[in-house]
Amino acid sequence: MSKVLVALSGGVDSAVAALLLKQQGHEVHAAYFRTWMNEEGLPFPGECPWEDDVRNAQAVATHLGLPFRIIDLVEDYKRTVVEYLVDGYRRGLTPNPDIICNREMKFGVFLRKALADGFDVIATGHYARRRENADGRYDLLEGLDPNKDQSYFLALLRQEQLAKAIFPIGELLKPEVRKLAADAHLPNAERKDSQGICFLGQVPVQDFLERHIPDAPGAIMNAAGKEIGKHRGLHRYTIGQRKGIGLPSNTDHEYFVVVKKDFATNTLHVAFDKPDAPWLYTAEATARDFTWINQPVTGEQDILARVRYRDAATPARFIPQADGSVRIRFAQTQRGLAPGQVLAVYQDRVLMGGGVFK
Repeated sequence: MSKVLVALSGGVDSAVAALLLKQQGHEVHAAYFRTWMNEEGLPFPGECPWEDDVRNAQAVATHLGLPFRIIDLVEDYKRTVVEYLVDGYRRGLTPNPDIICNREMKFGVFLRKALADGFDVIATGHYARRRENADGRYDLLEGLDPNKDQSYFLALLRQEQLAKAIFPIGELLKPEVRKLAADAHLPNAERKDSQGICFLGQVPVQDFLERHIPDAPGAIMNAAGKEIGKHRGLHRYTIGQRKGIGLPSNTDHEYFVVVKKDFATNTLHVAFDKPDAPWLYTAEATARDFTWINQPVTGEQDILARVRYRDAATPARFIPQADGSVRIRFAQTQRGLAPGQVLAVYQDRVLMGGGVFK
């Protein structure tokens, strides 16, 4: 049996992870880690649920009889996740703070603190699975529940991180998790799942960015090269975005979509959201900065590519380039790929690793 530190988020998934580990006979401790937004206070009154998260995490630990601690990761979080988010949008990228939070915080700083305190492994409530191979190395597999699989968010983990992490609910379906929570009378058994970026809660990311990136208005151009409006700042938009542009539909009820951001001219390019919209659909893309969870993919081969959390993995050709980047040739064109998005690479249900679109 192992000495395990469970990261309790306040939600039902991590609570059931702790429950299962205790039932299996492990020595289980629980922790909630404080982030930058906790320290700075609520950015918008009533929107950030962190205080409620702490209360729920504490209640679960008490109910299960687990030692509980709050770990302060405020400065680490600000330096890694928050600055990555702001800098990415400032440079015209579409960053994924949840993926960076997992790599740098949960399975980074939090894991290192746990190991330094004598724990063997950490556990989280991710819907993902870990498999040990004959050589002692580990593979990371999709969660068994196809509707809840969260392996995409773990695409940038490294082998040494996976070796010290376990995912107790990865073999379960969400309804089974809810039933286990109800049967055990966990105090948060009926709590709704959280949504949104890891530290913003329900706060829209653009409302957060308003406080960190000044607006730089410019022209909105249509597919014919005609100026049809003004944007507030290119950092407010991402490729494929349809809502929030501020342009009406036409008489045929066709809606505009963002297809390109030109920082050299501070121009936002839009087109009607149709299959022939320029720049909107991509057959090939380049990714860089790959992280491999187990063995790297070094030669040209067929893989499965996932470009967003909610998108299904799609067949693609993986083509390494001389400069270390990779060309991805999709079997079906992909809509709205943006620089900064994370690409997750799979073979069957095994997550091989991930990179970042250029």
